[in-house]
Amino acid sequence: MRLELINTGTELLLGSTVNTHLSWLGQEMLPLGLRIGRQVCIPDGDVIREALRETAGRADVVLVTGGLGPTSDDITREVTAEWLGLPLEEDAGVKAWITAYMAERGRPLSEAAKRQAMVPRGAEVLANPAGTAPGLYVPPMAVPGTGMKSPHLFLLPGPPRELKPMVRDQVLPRLAAMVGPALGMRNFHLAGLGETQVAEAVEGVLTGMGIPEIGYCARAGEVIVRVFGTPEQLAAAEMLMAGTFPAQFFSSKDEELEQVVVGLLAKLGQWVSVAESCTGGLVAHRLTNVPGASAVVDRTFVTYANRAKSEVLGVPAELIAACGAVSRETAAAMAVGCLAASGADHALALTGIAGPGGGTEAKPVGTVFVALASKGGGEPVVGQHLFRVERETFKRMASQAALDLLRRRLIRMI
Repeated sequence: MRLELINTGTELLLGSTVNTHLSWLGQEMLPLGLRIGRQVCIPDGDVIREALRETAGRADVVLVTGGLGPTSDDITREVTAEWLGLPLEEDAGVKAWITAYMAERGRPLSEAAKRQAMVPRGAEVLANPAGTAPGLYVPPMAVPGTGMKSPHLFLLPGPPRELKPMVRDQVLPRLAAMVGPALGMRNFHLAGLGETQVAEAVEGVLTGMGIPEIGYCARAGEVIVRVFGTPEQLAAAEMLMAGTFPAQFFSSKDEELEQVVVGLLAKLGQWVSVAESCTGGLVAHRLTNVPGASAVVDRTFVTYANRAKSEVLGVPAELIAACGAVSRETAAAMAVGCLAASGADHALALTGIAGPGGGTEAKPVGTVFVALASKGGGEPVVGQHLFRVERETFKRMASQAALDLLRRRLIRMI
């Protein structure tokens, strides 16, 4: 079933209002196995006429948002009726609702407001408890003079507070009845890999399972493999991911890496601290964004300057002078000092060169050392990475590497 979306509203194209409809509606459609195949955003007014005509013969279902209000540029209802050759008829129930709505607010019932009670013959009214403009469902019918049928049309209000309850209560049940049993979707999250590397390893096997659609989304320090299929196919795909990438596969529940880490720490009843230089507190920020993080994080440190590394973490100034602030030795000493200063079970430390300046031939811009020290864990583990990206992405990738280093240790402890 091909689903399309038409968003109307001049304010969306001027940039004064952010169009959130596509992302929200797309997420609401997925559990039904539906995906928005095309989306167009148009200004208020007569442009809706051409946008509707284009859908005939191509789309099965069209969602239209906006253009149902009382003002002169709200003409979605009228244009739809004209396109399909349907007379507009006053709906007594809608008029009564609008009258009561206005009376409760001490406002007169204007002629413009009464327009919202006009309904194309054959359309179903979708009640709008949050406003005066009802939605409309217009079933497929012959489009005069074309020899084609119209798609299922859902005309919906633009304001999200009106749109969302209407979609959930009245649109989704109708769509569910149309599509029948739906395919499921699952996102498999993998840390520290590239999408080409992942695709080469699993795509042939997934295709051989008869899975109808596979997609990839590359993020900083992470790849998401999106799979559509039956419950049996999704279960088999998850086994494939876990078996092919046992160290990198960390979630099939759309969890961020920090959520997984906080969950593992909570399960173990353990605490973590972080000493950050080049990431400036991003690792701590990500951890403490997770609800329940207070049970696993007590304190963290941002030691950006060399003096702070020595004063707060006890890193010898002589070590920094000899090896450099960005070095395997300094990262290890930061992790050990953080473990001692915090009393945590685990301590991460990061030091690197975010750029654009500061790099050398031996340590180019993008170099970062990530260290992990744990109580009773022996010498710190230190990883060296090179992320040749701009500063913000560098910080994200470095934080990802640190969280993944801790995740792998915690997994071995479960």
